[in-house]
Amino acid sequence: MPKRELSGDEMEALKNQFTYHAPQGDQVERYALINDAAFKFAQTVLECTPRCADQSAAIRQIREARMTANSAIACNE
Repeated sequence: MPKRELSGDEMEALKNQFTYHAPQGDQVERYALINDAAFKFAQTVLECTPRCADQSAAIRQIREARMTANSAIACNE
């Protein structure tokens, strides 16, 4: 498959997604709220479900949701 050239908007979005964004303003506090909520949810899942592949998948998806939420803050403000 031949390579296609990225548009300027696509290139800017890609750069934004793969660039470190130092926290500013109240972002650190909001990251902490999200991280704490994800931790509590993951703890509840571990406490209430048997060890199995579904439990592992649930924890992985909580981690993904936490990272994506934090990325929403970092990359879109």
